[in-house]
Amino acid sequence: MTLSVAAWNVNSIKARLPNVLDWLQAARPDVACLQEIKTVDEAFPLMELQDLGYNVKTVGQKSYNGVAILSRLPIDEVTLTALPGDESDDQARYIEAVISSGSGAVRVASIYLPNGNPAPGPKFDYKLAWMKRLHARAAELLALEEPVILAGDYNVIPRDADVHDPAAWEGDGLTRPESRDAFAAIKWLGYADAFEQVDGRSHQYTFWDYQAGAWNRNNGIRIDHLLVSPQAGDRLKSVGIDKDVRGREKASDHVPIVGVFDL
Repeated sequence: MTLSVAAWNVNSIKARLPNVLDWLQAARPDVACLQEIKTVDEAFPLMELQDLGYNVKTVGQKSYNGVAILSRLPIDEVTLTALPGDESDDQARYIEAVISSGSGAVRVASIYLPNGNPAPGPKFDYKLAWMKRLHARAAELLALEEPVILAGDYNVIPRDADVHDPAAWEGDGLTRPESRDAFAAIKWLGYADAFEQVDGRSHQYTFWDYQAGAWNRNNGIRIDHLLVSPQAGDRLKSVGIDKDVRGREKASDHVPIVGVFDL
C-alpha cells in the first residue's frame, strides 16, 4: 500500500480550522504532522478531525508552539511527547508515534524546530542545543532499522537555492552556517531530505511571509522538510508541495509538504 505523510505548520489550528479541514478532505493524507497548533490539548478541535476519520495525538501549549499527529491508520503507540535531553525544556515542539502500515509499522515525528532569531543570542543558542538533541534522537532511531519520517517545520533553509534572495537572508537564524551544518549533520547520520531526493528543484517554497507582499511576489523559502531514514527513503515515491493553499483566505504562512511512500 501507499502511505502519504504530510508536514504543515498551520499557524494556529483555531484560526485556520476551515482551511485545515478543507485541505484534509481534499488531499486525504494518511498521516498529517501539524506544527504551531497554538492551543492546549483540551481545546484542540478533536471532534472535527475525528469526523474526517483521523486518530489524533497532540502536545499542546497555550498561545505558542504545539504539535500534533493525525492518522487515518491506527496509532500503535506515542513513544515521545518531548525531545529527550533537557528536562527543563517546557516548549511543546516534538511528538513521536508508531503507526501501523500495510507492511508493518512506521515511526513518525512531528517537529517544530526553534526559529533562533535574533541570531546570535540566547534564542539561537537554544535552537542549536535543540538541534543537537534532535541529532541524538535521530541517531537512536536509525539504530532501530525501521522506516522513520521526521516531519515538520525545521526553520532551516538548507541551500541558497531554497530562498528567493539569499543576500537578504544572510545572517538570519534560518541560514546561518551553524543552522545549516546542524541540519546537514542529521542527514550525514543516514537521513535523506525527501524533497531533494525525488525533486530538488530550486526555488520551491513552503513559506511566504505575511509582510511586503511576499506571496504575490513569490518571495518564499523552503523550511518545512521530511527527513527520512534509509528504510523510508528506499520506499519514497514522490514529494509534493501544495502551494495553492497559501492563496486561500486566512491562510497559514506555511503550506503542506507531502511525501508518498510504498509502506
